[in-house]
Formats: sequence, structure tokens, C-alpha cells
Amino acid sequence: MLKRTLLIGALCCGAEAMYAQGGAQKPPKVHRNGYISAAADLEHFQEAMQKLGYVEGVNTVLVVRMARGRLDLLPIMAADIVRLQVEVIVAASPPAIQAARNATSTIPIVMAMTSVDPVRSGFVASLARPGGNITGVAMISDVIAGKRLELLSAVLPGSRPIAILTQTGHTAGPGQVEAANVAARSLGKELLVFEVHGAKDYESAISQAASRAAGLFVVSNPTFFDDREAIAALALRNRLATLCEWREMAAVGCLMAYGPSVEVLHHHVATFVDRILRGARASDLPVEMPMKFDLTINMTTARALGINIDKSLLIRAQLIH
Repeated sequence: MLKRTLLIGALCCGAEAMYAQGGAQKPPKVHRNGYISAAADLEHFQEAMQKLGYVEGVNTVLVVRMARGRLDLLPIMAADIVRLQVEVIVAASPPAIQAARNATSTIPIVMAMTSVDPVRSGFVASLARPGGNITGVAMISDVIAGKRLELLSAVLPGSRPIAILTQTGHTAGPGQVEAANVAARSLGKELLVFEVHGAKDYESAISQAASRAAGLFVVSNPTFFDDREAIAALALRNRLATLCEWREMAAVGCLMAYGPSVEVLHHHVATFVDRILRGARASDLPVEMPMKFDLTINMTTARALGINIDKSLLIRAQLIH
């Protein structure tokens, strides 16, 4: 039986009575929203919502369902959120978006952290006019996969292959692998693909990658973001240079990261939720895409691996010491 996650910010049953005493003004409307994800990437979204005036237990309740890498649980979780009659559903990652889409065609869905093209995936009719009940922020990691592989290749000596870590059944993986393969051919590099089902497979996959490759390209995936400390530690133990997407992944030990800011993306997601709660229709809100990408290098990891980073990269990167 599926173990249900907590209903965050449950309301105090005596709140209305408190406001009613002494002719106090009517309590604020309480918005019930949903958040579904394959991993625990919630903190920045909650902070962004609070900055917009949505306070848990006062004027908002967030129903959260986290699959923790178990993608097969997402359809059940999405149906559960819909049953609880939320006003808006935030869906982080393509599998979560698909699950929410299958569960409802009427409740607005805001995409967060999606790494695939929402038009090609059928989530929206177009970026400018989404139509239907889905809008939000699209990152499209396929677009920057080639650049990320190029950056990793630039710090790796010799001609050994580059490994790529992806998750079986995650729709974000194939497009990034395809784009990375195109870049690898232009760079004269061989690309080796290692698939994992979940965290239990990391040690074996990374150990095998280290025996054959000079570096590890970690595809954009909420599960990998959630497990960033384990992936970084295993790669370092196996002396394997890693390139990930998020600065937070470099901060815990990955050699490099190249991608947009998680905090900024979640701010935009919260803005979509706010606009919909104020009456906007998802079908009329254009999908947004990040325009700024940051390079982050963990110098402690570089020293541990004996890798000298070229000055041309250092001057454009955010360095973690």
C-alpha cells in the first residue's frame, strides 16, 4: 500500500473562530495547491511562494507527493492530488508532468524543472499559446547537452571515452543522450551510456564507468539532483570527473556544473502559480525558458582528481573552494 506523504501546512481547526471573535475581519482565503515530483526539490519553490505572500497554514496549503525516484508511483500520486481538489498542480520533471496530465484535463498544471521540449512531448500546443491546462517553465536540457559535454571534454586529458549516466524509464534521458552523442562525434570522443533504475544501481554503474571512461556526464534528472551527494561521493571515490547541471551538485562534490539557477527557475514557477490563483488561465500564459546559464567548478574536487582547469574556464566560472 502506498505510504502517503504529509499534507504540509495543515490548518488549525480553530482559525475561523479566532478571526470571528470581537468582529475581526474575515480570515483570508486559503488556497490548496499540489506539488508532485520524482525527487525532493521543494525548498526553493516554498521560499518563492512565501515571498509572494503565500504563508503555509494561513492562506495556503501545499499537498506534496514525492516519488523519491520511484517513477512508477507518480500516476497514483497524481490521482491522489486531483482527488484532494487542489486549485493548481506544480509538476516537477517530465514523468511528473505526464502523470498530472493523465490525471486531470481541468486543473491547471505548472511545469517545473522539465528538461524536455514541452511541444514535442505534447504537453502544450506551442510555447506562446500553450492551450489546454498546462504552462510553466521549460528548461529543455537537450539544447545545452552538447555544450555540457564540450565543457567536460575540455578538462579531460587524453582520448578516453566519456560516460553518461541516465535513468531507465525517465523521458528526459533519451534526448540528452542523443544530443551528447552528436557533440561527442564532433569532438572525436566515444560516449558510453550507463543506465540505472535507482540509487541502488549507482555504485555499480559509476564503478564500471570509471574503469572505461575519463569523465561522467550526469543528465538533468530530479532523481539525480536529489541523490547528488551520493553520486558525487561515488564519482570522487572512483576518481571520475563529473559534469552535472546544477550548482548545488557541484557544491557537494561534482567537478563541474553548467545550467540555470534552481532558485531563479522556482521563482518563475511560483509566479505562474500566483497568476493562476489570481484568475489567469494556464492556456493563455506563455511557457518561459531560462536565458542565463552558469558554469560552476569545484576546485577542491579538481585538486583531489589532479585536474588543472584552463584559465579560460576559470575566469568565466563561479568557483567553489
